[in-house]
Amino acid sequence: MSKKNNLNENLKKLSETAEWFESREDVDVEEGLKKVKEAVEIIKESKKRLKEIENEFEKVKKELDTDEEEAK
Repeated sequence: MSKKNNLNENLKKLSETAEWFESREDVDVEEGLKKVKEAVEIIKESKKRLKEIENEFEKVKKELDTDEEEAK
């Protein structure tokens, strides 16, 4: 998985993992554990990326506020 992860791709991967579990009548415990560990990593990456995006929005908001103050 890349450092600059794509949230849409991550959501798709998580959806595929959920579908994998739902489509099984009998789940192989070892394979299920592997899928859960992969999902946890995807969730961690997504949370990190969401925080980065939040920080970017805050930066843009501050720039906008600064520009508005200067215009007064």
